[in-house]
Amino acid sequence: MRTMCVGVTFLVVALTAAIPASVAQDKGKSEAAELTSEAQAALTSLYTNTPIAKELGPKAAAVLVFPEVKKAGLGIGGQYGEGALLTKGTATAYYKTTGASFGLQAGAQKYGYAMFFMNAKALDEFSKATGFEVGVGPSVVLVDEGMAKTATTTTMKDDIYAFVFGQKGLMAGLGIQGNKITQITPK
Repeated sequence: MRTMCVGVTFLVVALTAAIPASVAQDKGKSEAAELTSEAQAALTSLYTNTPIAKELGPKAAAVLVFPEVKKAGLGIGGQYGEGALLTKGTATAYYKTTGASFGLQAGAQKYGYAMFFMNAKALDEFSKATGFEVGVGPSVVLVDEGMAKTATTTTMKDDIYAFVFGQKGLMAGLGIQGNKITQITPK
């Protein structure tokens, strides 16, 4: 019993450290401007390091960028991040990504990801959803390093492409993961 209490205490401390102070639903104007700037900088960095992402950018209806997602877990885990939906480089909406996982896992990690909405239909389905779950609705293809090196814009025909970038930290293990994206409203 004592071991379980220590484990739960460790998990609470790890998750608290991983979730930023801006967990509040609403963002003030200065926070929205900062998030926009961070999302634009993260997308520029992704374009520099991943040529296929740079090729997809101008063809995408919009790109949802989460510059930093924090994830931590010990048996039970969670993740949180905030991002901006960029349409032609301008922020048109703000979102948070949350997730929970359960299984054999331990550690903490930071990373970013960008979702390229390749057509108006996929973007419309995403925009109308009150909470978009990755894997439900339009197909989302995760582009890994191997695919990024061999894919071309003529072979990529799916609705949404996701790129993970800037991974730091160590998160080891297997688990059942869920990821939900919800719009947040600036004040």
